[in-house]
Amino acid sequence: MTQTAAQPAQPQKQVADKRILRAFVARRYLAGSGIEIGALGTPLDLPPHARATYVDRMGLDDLYREFPEMAQRKLQAPDIIDNGETLEKIPDGSLDFIVANHFLEHCENLLGTLRIHTDKLRKGGRLFYAIPNRDFTFDRNRPTTPFEHLVQDDRDGPEQARAAHYMEWVTLVNSKQGEEARLRAEKLQQENYSIHFHAWDAPAWFRTLALATEYNKFPGFVAHFELNFHEILCVLVRTQ
Repeated sequence: MTQTAAQPAQPQKQVADKRILRAFVARRYLAGSGIEIGALGTPLDLPPHARATYVDRMGLDDLYREFPEMAQRKLQAPDIIDNGETLEKIPDGSLDFIVANHFLEHCENLLGTLRIHTDKLRKGGRLFYAIPNRDFTFDRNRPTTPFEHLVQDDRDGPEQARAAHYMEWVTLVNSKQGEEARLRAEKLQQENYSIHFHAWDAPAWFRTLALATEYNKFPGFVAHFELNFHEILCVLVRTQ
């Protein structure tokens, strides 16, 4: 009987898991009591000495309706229903940390949101953020958001740019054109659908953070900035 040589085992494809580095960075920086905004199906793996209350803009049933693509996933049930940009239900100076992963790109007034998040922290508190790296997501065809645009959103109100944001989304992300694009953009805006209002690659986000801390007179510093597969992690520490 003729024997055939055994075929070499094929290496298994490695699946990128963004949660691993997130958890490692969390162990380094997070402790005490805080909140996580918009955890959905990937709440941050917190260290034993940190505990979080979960905040989202709608309840669990509404989240499943909003994100039908997550129907088979277990989503984190919110403890508090609140707007993560304004956090009106969270007292100022009450938190040791805020976690908001893949949230800032959904904020119409980013600079205002950063100020509000800072106000909610105690001295020594931390802001833990992850944003998508434009170059490795469906935002890849969009221009990076210039800092000057964020300043205009903050000073004049985000309403002045809202229609243009939705049109950019449907043309450069949804690949719609002409009348179809206009109707689609109007529908999403009427529904207040949460799109990525802004997009950054790594250099643009690094510059944005530096300018935002100066613009807002952030009472602290950027302690961590790191690429994590298709996203960018950063941690800001309040020192005053």
